[in-house]
Amino acid sequence: MERLEFSAVGGGRLDKMISENTELSRSAAVRLIEQGLVMVGGRQAVKKDSPKDGELVVIELPEPRVCDILPEDIPLDIVFEDEDILVVNKPKGMVVHPAAGHYSGTLVNALMFHCGDRLSGINGEIRPGIVHRIDKDTSGLLMVAKNDLAHLALSEQIKEHSFTREYQAVVCGCVKNGGTVDAPIGRHKLDRKKMCVTNENSREAVTHYSVIRNFAGYTHLAVRLETGRTHQIRVHMSYIGHAVAGDEVYGNGKPKWLCGQCLHAKKIGFVHPRSGEYVEFDSDLPDYFVKFLKSIE
Repeated sequence: MERLEFSAVGGGRLDKMISENTELSRSAAVRLIEQGLVMVGGRQAVKKDSPKDGELVVIELPEPRVCDILPEDIPLDIVFEDEDILVVNKPKGMVVHPAAGHYSGTLVNALMFHCGDRLSGINGEIRPGIVHRIDKDTSGLLMVAKNDLAHLALSEQIKEHSFTREYQAVVCGCVKNGGTVDAPIGRHKLDRKKMCVTNENSREAVTHYSVIRNFAGYTHLAVRLETGRTHQIRVHMSYIGHAVAGDEVYGNGKPKWLCGQCLHAKKIGFVHPRSGEYVEFDSDLPDYFVKFLKSIE
């Protein structure tokens, strides 16, 4: 059972507070409260609760309803595969795992067809083999665990920040020098689907970047993640005034030739869970990325 928690700030209705601090809607929050799955300050919550500042709100999410997640013969760009892991180059526009509104055509559907039952089960039936994710409109390299031993080993490396994740991005404006953004990220108070830089209910987030080339109105960057928070690069680049080109959530709309953000997970590296050797994989910039670079020359 998945667990969510946050510290109450500012008072107000519990269901509203839950919707502002998680991805749950107010109606979903009410159902969970009625089912006895919400605790406030160590006691079981009731609908009329208005948590005080600093009180810990804990939500136990029931196991997701398992829909008919079927294998689908979708082509995969496999960069590497052995008995433990698979590294795949995900195209822009593909959702990683099934979720509301996306129960087919996902990377998981394709992996189930390719691997059969040879995928780790730690993340449940909805996300078999998935150790980490990248956004639907972000292209690039993703590693997949084919057994639980590999999954645990890879997850530990991510937790310890020893997993290499290097991206390339085109951002708006002229970035003169490289640098580091060290700013915590948490969920946006007013828009629960967005993340933001905040000191409230947030987690450490560190992004390093360097300039590859400047264009008129844009900059081509190399970006390395030290941590891996949701939407981290997009949030941090927007925070310093250089939103990722094409980012309609954290930026200013999409330029010509772009559908979604110009962001590519170019390189990943990790210690192989069985051999103990460090391995690294690189990918070419995809056509959409190259086309956009040419359009701004």
